[in-house]
Amino acid sequence: MRILVTGSAGFIGSFIVQQLLKRGDEVVGLDNINDFYDINLKLDRLKQVKIGKECLNWFKFIQSDIYPNYRFIRMNLENKPALQMLFANEKFDRVCHLAAQAGVRYSMDNPDAYITSNVEGFLNILEACRQHNIQHLVYASSSSIYGLNSKVPFSEHDSIAHPVSLYGATKKSNELMAHAYSHLYNLPTTGLRFFTVYGPWGRPDMSPFLFADAILHDRPINVFNNGDMLRDFTYIDDITEGVIRCIDKIAAPCPTWNAEYPDPSISSAPYRLFNIGNSTSVKLMDFIETIADACNKPAIKNYLPMQPGDVYQTNADTKDLETYIAYKPTTQLAMGLKETIAWFKNYYQL
Repeated sequence: MRILVTGSAGFIGSFIVQQLLKRGDEVVGLDNINDFYDINLKLDRLKQVKIGKECLNWFKFIQSDIYPNYRFIRMNLENKPALQMLFANEKFDRVCHLAAQAGVRYSMDNPDAYITSNVEGFLNILEACRQHNIQHLVYASSSSIYGLNSKVPFSEHDSIAHPVSLYGATKKSNELMAHAYSHLYNLPTTGLRFFTVYGPWGRPDMSPFLFADAILHDRPINVFNNGDMLRDFTYIDDITEGVIRCIDKIAAPCPTWNAEYPDPSISSAPYRLFNIGNSTSVKLMDFIETIADACNKPAIKNYLPMQPGDVYQTNADTKDLETYIAYKPTTQLAMGLKETIAWFKNYYQL
């Protein structure tokens, strides 16, 4: 297949690209390489598929030196004419849309960036898919949409009416927009609600790297809500396998959908929503100690209250996805963090 992967210089996107290339798909990677975090990490991810620094040129295709079936282009999703031209010229079969402005707390300080990238950019993707007969759009949603929900594990069948961050609200808007396009234009869409993805090459603003960096440099780590929090951590290899299996399985109308009792995860349109996570909540303090063990150093803790936009617990009900794609994450936290910290030490030469 010919597949567009947006956010291909990002954490999850870079892994998706590599696995698609290894199995023989023709892939175009798109990213704007913004400076939300260190662009050198993004450039080094691109080096893994032999894309050099010339990728910083805008609107120029860069051919991989080792994968003849991979090209990269730097582009903003908000540039609708350029995006339409890309779709018209490349004639993609499927789209894996991972590009977005990430981060819960950053959305409190820079809300405009989230509307521009996550709402306007997603609309442009939907329009391009509609106008160019894309077989299937798979896109990234987030566990952040569950907001004030306290019933756990979080289920795709429950209401998500109370997000607590603008980031979560934009991801909920993506799901609603996708359904409208699935209904109006018969565009198959599958949304995946990611639950705290971690692993080598991950984002430096995420807890595994913040904690490891502090521990290895003998600095205190900030422990919010005095450590009384739980998270569903999912290793990158498990996420990659799940996403690719969803790309391969085109969403279809669900014959059991009932308009009198509408289930938000399915529809009479070709539309599906799934949690994609490890389905296990880990105590924050246990998570910190596991990282400290992998670092072979104790953690110095600075206890703080809960931050605005944070939630007490995330825990994914993944039964629907496991049945749908016949796959369940297998990586244990201790093993995943061991691999993550080993990469971190090597990459940062610690």
